[in-house]
Amino acid sequence: MSSKATLDHPLISSPTHSLPQDSSESQVLLEIPDSYHKDRNQNHKDSKNEKESGRGKKRMKITTKKLLIILFFILSTISLLRLLRITTTGTSQPPTLSQSPLEKNTRFHASNTHRTYSPSSLDADLTVKEFQLLTNIISQRVPCNLLIFGIRPQTLQLSSLNSGGTTIFLEDDPEKLLAIRRTKEGMQMYKIEHQAAAKEAYNLLRHARTHPDCAPEAQPLQSSKCRLALTQLPKEIYELKWDVVVVDGPSGDKPEAPGRMAAIYTTSMIARFGNNTDVLVHDVDRTVEKWFSWEFLCHENLISSKGKLWHFRILESSTSTSFCSNATVRIM
Repeated sequence: MSSKATLDHPLISSPTHSLPQDSSESQVLLEIPDSYHKDRNQNHKDSKNEKESGRGKKRMKITTKKLLIILFFILSTISLLRLLRITTTGTSQPPTLSQSPLEKNTRFHASNTHRTYSPSSLDADLTVKEFQLLTNIISQRVPCNLLIFGIRPQTLQLSSLNSGGTTIFLEDDPEKLLAIRRTKEGMQMYKIEHQAAAKEAYNLLRHARTHPDCAPEAQPLQSSKCRLALTQLPKEIYELKWDVVVVDGPSGDKPEAPGRMAAIYTTSMIARFGNNTDVLVHDVDRTVEKWFSWEFLCHENLISSKGKLWHFRILESSTSTSFCSNATVRIM
Protein backbone atom coordinates (compact mmCIF):
# COMPACT_ATOMS: atom_id res chain seq x y z
CA MET A 1 0.00 0.00 0.00
CA SER A 2 2.77 2.34 0.76
CA SER A 3 4.28 1.74 -2.60
CA LYS A 4 1.02 2.61 -4.39
CA ALA A 5 0.73 5.75 -2.42
CA THR A 6 4.19 6.59 -3.28
CA LEU A 7 3.51 6.05 -6.96
CA ASP A 8 0.24 8.08 -7.02
CA HIS A 9 1.63 11.05 -5.21
CA PRO A 10 3.91 12.33 -7.94
CA LEU A 11 1.11 12.05 -10.48
CA ILE A 12 -1.22 14.22 -8.45
CA SER A 13 1.09 16.77 -6.94
CA SER A 14 3.93 17.04 -9.46
CA PRO A 15 4.06 20.54 -10.87
CA THR A 16 5.91 19.46 -13.98
CA HIS A 17 2.69 18.63 -15.85
CA SER A 18 1.20 22.20 -15.65
CA LEU A 19 1.83 24.62 -18.63
CA PRO A 20 4.32 27.29 -17.66
CA GLN A 21 3.00 30.90 -17.96
CA ASP A 22 6.11 32.16 -19.71
CA SER A 23 6.63 29.37 -22.17
CA SER A 24 8.17 30.10 -25.61
CA GLU A 25 5.01 28.95 -27.45
CA SER A 26 2.93 31.57 -25.67
CA GLN A 27 5.44 34.25 -26.59
CA VAL A 28 5.34 33.28 -30.26
CA LEU A 29 1.54 33.50 -30.40
CA LEU A 30 1.14 36.87 -28.63
CA GLU A 31 4.01 39.07 -29.86
CA ILE A 32 3.65 41.17 -33.17
CA PRO A 33 6.85 41.54 -35.16
CA ASP A 34 8.36 45.06 -35.62
CA SER A 35 8.45 44.60 -39.40
CA TYR A 36 4.66 44.42 -39.42
CA HIS A 37 4.41 47.86 -37.87
CA LYS A 38 6.99 49.23 -40.26
CA ASP A 39 5.18 47.83 -43.31
CA ARG A 40 1.88 49.18 -42.10
CA ASN A 41 3.33 52.61 -41.44
CA GLN A 42 5.00 52.59 -44.84
CA ASN A 43 1.74 51.63 -46.56
CA HIS A 44 0.00 54.45 -44.74
CA LYS A 45 2.66 56.92 -45.80
CA ASP A 46 2.52 55.69 -49.41
CA SER A 47 -1.22 56.05 -49.47
CA LYS A 48 -0.95 59.55 -48.04
CA ASN A 49 1.71 60.50 -50.55
CA GLU A 50 -0.42 59.20 -53.42
CA LYS A 51 -3.35 61.30 -52.26
CA GLU A 52 -1.17 64.39 -51.89
CA SER A 53 0.43 63.71 -55.28
CA GLY A 54 -3.00 63.43 -56.86
CA ARG A 55 -4.11 66.67 -55.26
CA GLY A 56 -0.83 68.31 -56.43
CA LYS A 57 -1.34 67.15 -60.00
CA LYS A 58 -4.91 68.37 -59.93
CA ARG A 59 -3.79 71.71 -58.48
CA MET A 60 -1.03 71.91 -61.12
CA LYS A 61 -3.53 71.24 -63.90
CA ILE A 62 -5.79 73.99 -62.61
CA THR A 63 -2.89 76.42 -62.25
CA THR A 64 -1.58 75.67 -65.75
CA LYS A 65 -5.03 76.19 -67.19
CA LYS A 66 -5.34 79.53 -65.45
CA LEU A 67 -1.90 80.60 -66.69
CA LEU A 68 -2.82 79.68 -70.26
CA ILE A 69 -6.03 81.70 -70.01
CA ILE A 70 -4.16 84.71 -68.59
CA LEU A 71 -1.49 84.44 -71.28
CA PHE A 72 -4.17 84.27 -73.97
CA PHE A 73 -5.82 87.45 -72.71
CA ILE A 74 -2.47 89.25 -72.49
CA LEU A 75 -1.55 88.34 -76.08
CA SER A 76 -5.03 89.28 -77.27
CA THR A 77 -4.76 92.66 -75.56
CA ILE A 78 -1.34 93.34 -77.10
CA SER A 79 -2.62 92.40 -80.56
CA LEU A 80 -5.65 94.66 -80.12
CA LEU A 81 -3.49 97.59 -79.01
CA ARG A 82 -1.16 97.14 -82.01
CA LEU A 83 -4.16 97.03 -84.34
CA LEU A 84 -5.57 100.22 -82.81
CA ARG A 85 -2.18 101.90 -83.12
CA ILE A 86 -1.86 100.97 -86.80
CA THR A 87 -5.42 102.13 -87.48
CA THR A 88 -4.86 105.43 -85.66
CA THR A 89 -1.60 106.06 -87.51
CA GLY A 90 -3.14 105.32 -90.86
CA THR A 91 -6.23 107.53 -90.36
CA SER A 92 -4.86 110.45 -88.37
CA GLN A 93 -4.37 113.74 -90.21
CA PRO A 94 -1.14 115.72 -90.00
CA PRO A 95 -1.17 119.26 -88.60
CA THR A 96 -2.93 121.75 -90.88
CA LEU A 97 -2.80 125.45 -91.59
CA SER A 98 -5.62 127.71 -90.51
CA GLN A 99 -5.21 131.07 -92.27
CA SER A 100 -7.07 130.35 -95.50
CA PRO A 101 -8.99 127.66 -97.42
CA LEU A 102 -5.78 126.61 -99.16
CA GLU A 103 -3.78 126.60 -95.95
CA LYS A 104 -6.58 124.94 -93.97
CA ASN A 105 -6.46 121.86 -96.19
CA THR A 106 -2.68 121.69 -96.39
CA ARG A 107 -1.17 118.50 -95.02
CA PHE A 108 2.19 118.62 -93.34
CA HIS A 109 4.53 115.84 -92.30
CA ALA A 110 6.17 115.98 -88.87
CA SER A 111 9.89 116.56 -88.81
CA ASN A 112 12.67 117.07 -86.36
CA THR A 113 14.01 120.59 -86.79
CA HIS A 114 17.05 119.93 -84.61
CA ARG A 115 18.26 116.80 -86.37
CA THR A 116 21.96 116.40 -86.96
CA TYR A 117 22.50 115.36 -90.56
CA SER A 118 24.87 112.81 -91.95
CA PRO A 119 24.79 111.05 -95.32
CA SER A 120 23.47 107.89 -93.67
CA SER A 121 20.75 109.62 -91.64
CA LEU A 122 19.08 111.62 -94.42
CA ASP A 123 15.46 110.67 -94.93
CA ALA A 124 14.92 108.46 -97.97
CA ASP A 125 11.41 109.61 -98.93
CA LEU A 126 11.42 108.60 -102.59
CA THR A 127 9.81 105.22 -103.12
CA VAL A 128 11.25 102.65 -105.50
CA LYS A 129 8.71 103.48 -108.22
CA GLU A 130 9.18 107.23 -107.78
CA PHE A 131 12.94 106.92 -108.04
CA GLN A 132 12.60 104.64 -111.06
CA LEU A 133 10.46 107.24 -112.85
CA LEU A 134 13.02 109.91 -112.04
CA THR A 135 15.99 107.90 -113.28
CA ASN A 136 14.17 106.83 -116.44
CA ILE A 137 13.51 110.44 -117.42
CA ILE A 138 17.09 111.52 -116.78
CA SER A 139 18.50 108.48 -118.58
CA GLN A 140 16.61 109.48 -121.71
CA ARG A 141 18.25 112.92 -121.69
CA VAL A 142 21.84 112.36 -120.52
CA PRO A 143 24.10 114.17 -120.77
CA CYS A 144 21.85 117.02 -119.74
CA ASN A 145 21.50 120.10 -117.56
CA LEU A 146 19.95 118.83 -114.32
CA LEU A 147 18.78 121.19 -111.54
CA ILE A 148 17.60 119.78 -108.20
CA PHE A 149 15.90 121.68 -105.36
CA GLY A 150 16.64 119.76 -102.15
CA ILE A 151 18.99 116.89 -101.38
CA ARG A 152 18.12 113.30 -100.51
CA PRO A 153 20.20 110.10 -100.63
CA GLN A 154 18.57 109.04 -103.91
CA THR A 155 18.94 112.40 -105.61
CA LEU A 156 22.66 112.39 -104.84
CA GLN A 157 22.92 109.36 -107.12
CA LEU A 158 21.54 111.37 -110.02
CA SER A 159 24.80 113.27 -110.35
CA SER A 160 26.68 110.10 -111.34
CA LEU A 161 23.78 109.06 -113.58
CA ASN A 162 24.12 112.34 -115.48
CA SER A 163 27.69 111.59 -116.51
CA GLY A 164 29.06 114.25 -118.81
CA GLY A 165 26.25 116.66 -117.97
CA THR A 166 25.78 119.48 -115.46
CA THR A 167 24.09 118.71 -112.14
CA ILE A 168 23.46 121.45 -109.58
CA PHE A 169 21.85 121.03 -106.14
CA LEU A 170 20.12 123.91 -104.34
CA GLU A 171 19.68 123.34 -100.59
CA ASP A 172 18.56 125.64 -97.78
CA ASP A 173 19.78 123.53 -94.83
CA PRO A 174 23.40 124.43 -93.97
CA GLU A 175 23.93 121.40 -91.71
CA LYS A 176 22.86 119.03 -94.46
CA LEU A 177 25.13 120.75 -96.96
CA LEU A 178 28.11 120.62 -94.62
CA ALA A 179 27.64 116.90 -93.92
CA ILE A 180 27.33 116.01 -97.60
CA ARG A 181 30.26 118.14 -98.73
CA ARG A 182 32.54 116.18 -96.42
CA THR A 183 31.87 112.98 -98.34
CA LYS A 184 30.78 114.21 -101.78
CA GLU A 185 33.57 116.45 -102.96
CA GLY A 186 33.28 117.90 -106.44
CA MET A 187 29.48 118.14 -106.51
CA GLN A 188 27.97 121.51 -107.33
CA MET A 189 25.87 122.43 -104.32
CA TYR A 190 24.69 125.89 -103.34
CA LYS A 191 22.95 127.19 -100.27
CA ILE A 192 19.88 129.27 -101.02
CA GLU A 193 17.36 131.18 -98.91
CA HIS A 194 13.62 130.57 -98.99
CA GLN A 195 12.02 133.57 -97.33
CA ALA A 196 8.39 132.47 -97.44
CA ALA A 197 7.00 129.98 -94.94
CA ALA A 198 4.53 127.34 -96.07
CA LYS A 199 1.69 129.04 -94.18
CA GLU A 200 2.01 132.05 -96.54
CA ALA A 201 1.09 129.98 -99.60
CA TYR A 202 -2.46 131.28 -100.01
CA ASN A 203 -1.51 134.96 -99.85
CA LEU A 204 1.40 134.42 -102.24
CA LEU A 205 -0.89 132.74 -104.75
CA ARG A 206 -3.26 135.70 -104.61
CA HIS A 207 -0.30 138.01 -105.11
CA ALA A 208 0.90 136.08 -108.18
CA ARG A 209 -2.54 136.20 -109.79
CA THR A 210 -2.95 139.93 -109.40
CA HIS A 211 0.58 141.32 -110.00
CA PRO A 212 1.93 141.67 -113.57
CA ASP A 213 5.46 141.12 -112.27
CA CYS A 214 4.55 137.45 -111.74
CA ALA A 215 3.34 136.91 -115.31
CA PRO A 216 5.30 134.37 -117.40
CA GLU A 217 6.65 136.98 -119.81
CA ALA A 218 8.05 139.15 -116.99
CA GLN A 219 11.79 138.73 -117.46
CA PRO A 220 14.57 138.70 -116.44
CA LEU A 221 13.81 136.50 -113.45
CA GLN A 222 16.74 137.64 -111.31
CA SER A 223 15.41 141.20 -111.26
CA SER A 224 11.73 140.29 -110.90
CA LYS A 225 9.48 142.14 -108.45
CA CYS A 226 7.31 139.08 -107.94
CA ARG A 227 7.38 137.85 -104.35
CA LEU A 228 7.58 134.26 -105.59
CA ALA A 229 10.71 134.76 -107.68
CA LEU A 230 14.04 133.46 -106.36
CA THR A 231 16.33 136.30 -107.37
CA GLN A 232 19.49 135.38 -105.43
CA LEU A 233 20.42 132.12 -107.12
CA PRO A 234 23.86 131.50 -108.67
CA LYS A 235 24.23 133.27 -112.01
CA GLU A 236 24.44 130.08 -114.04
CA ILE A 237 20.97 129.04 -112.87
CA TYR A 238 19.50 131.88 -114.92
CA GLU A 239 21.85 131.45 -117.87
CA LEU A 240 21.63 127.71 -118.58
CA LYS A 241 18.80 126.06 -120.47
CA TRP A 242 17.66 123.27 -118.18
CA ASP A 243 16.61 119.88 -119.47
CA VAL A 244 15.37 118.43 -116.17
CA VAL A 245 14.36 120.20 -112.94
CA VAL A 246 13.46 118.31 -109.76
CA VAL A 247 11.56 120.12 -106.97
CA ASP A 248 12.06 118.19 -103.73
CA GLY A 249 12.94 121.03 -101.41
CA PRO A 250 12.77 122.91 -99.16
CA SER A 251 11.04 120.72 -96.58
CA GLY A 252 7.66 122.49 -96.39
CA ASP A 253 6.60 119.93 -93.81
CA LYS A 254 5.03 122.32 -91.29
CA PRO A 255 3.47 125.81 -91.41
CA GLU A 256 6.59 127.63 -90.19
CA ALA A 257 8.99 125.71 -92.44
CA PRO A 258 10.14 127.18 -95.76
CA GLY A 259 7.60 126.28 -98.42
CA ARG A 260 8.09 125.19 -102.04
CA MET A 261 5.96 127.96 -103.55
CA ALA A 262 8.93 129.98 -104.81
CA ALA A 263 10.78 126.87 -106.01
CA ILE A 264 7.81 125.77 -108.14
CA TYR A 265 7.19 129.26 -109.53
CA THR A 266 10.88 129.82 -110.34
CA THR A 267 11.06 126.39 -111.97
CA SER A 268 8.09 127.22 -114.18
CA MET A 269 9.79 130.43 -115.29
CA ILE A 270 13.17 128.91 -116.19
CA ALA A 271 11.48 125.88 -117.79
CA ARG A 272 9.72 128.15 -120.29
CA PHE A 273 13.13 129.14 -121.62
CA GLY A 274 14.58 125.64 -121.50
CA ASN A 275 14.86 122.72 -123.89
CA ASN A 276 11.34 121.32 -123.50
CA THR A 277 12.06 120.91 -119.82
CA ASP A 278 10.99 117.87 -117.80
CA VAL A 279 9.86 119.05 -114.36
CA LEU A 280 9.29 116.64 -111.47
CA VAL A 281 7.59 117.77 -108.26
CA HIS A 282 7.64 115.56 -105.18
CA ASP A 283 5.15 115.44 -102.26
CA VAL A 284 2.15 116.43 -104.38
CA ASP A 285 -0.09 114.82 -101.78
CA ARG A 286 0.35 118.10 -99.88
CA THR A 287 -1.91 120.99 -100.83
CA VAL A 288 0.83 123.58 -101.41
CA GLU A 289 2.73 121.39 -103.87
CA LYS A 290 -0.47 120.31 -105.61
CA TRP A 291 -2.03 123.77 -106.08
CA PHE A 292 1.16 125.56 -107.10
CA SER A 293 1.94 122.80 -109.60
CA TRP A 294 -1.53 123.20 -111.12
CA GLU A 295 -1.18 126.98 -111.15
CA PHE A 296 2.28 127.35 -112.72
CA LEU A 297 3.14 123.98 -114.31
CA CYS A 298 -0.42 123.26 -115.41
CA HIS A 299 -2.46 120.10 -115.46
CA GLU A 300 -2.33 120.05 -119.27
CA ASN A 301 1.44 119.52 -119.07
CA LEU A 302 1.19 116.59 -116.64
CA ILE A 303 2.28 113.51 -118.61
CA SER A 304 2.93 110.88 -115.90
CA SER A 305 3.04 110.27 -112.17
CA LYS A 306 4.17 107.71 -109.62
CA GLY A 307 3.13 107.84 -106.01
CA LYS A 308 3.70 111.40 -104.78
CA LEU A 309 5.82 112.38 -107.79
CA TRP A 310 4.34 114.32 -110.73
CA HIS A 311 6.08 114.62 -114.10
CA PHE A 312 5.40 117.70 -116.25
CA ARG A 313 6.86 118.57 -119.63
CA ILE A 314 7.04 122.32 -120.26
CA LEU A 315 7.48 123.32 -123.89
CA GLU A 316 9.50 126.39 -124.73
CA SER A 317 7.06 129.32 -124.93
CA SER A 318 8.73 132.58 -123.95
CA THR A 319 6.03 134.73 -125.54
CA SER A 320 2.99 133.29 -123.75
CA THR A 321 1.09 135.63 -121.45
CA SER A 322 -0.32 132.89 -119.23
CA PHE A 323 1.05 129.79 -117.62
CA CYS A 324 -1.86 127.52 -118.53
CA SER A 325 -4.14 127.54 -121.54
CA ASN A 326 -7.13 126.29 -119.58
CA ALA A 327 -9.19 128.32 -117.16
CA THR A 328 -7.58 129.07 -113.82
CA VAL A 329 -8.39 126.51 -111.16
CA ARG A 330 -10.50 128.09 -108.45
CA ILE A 331 -9.27 127.48 -104.91
CA MET A 332 -11.45 129.94 -102.93
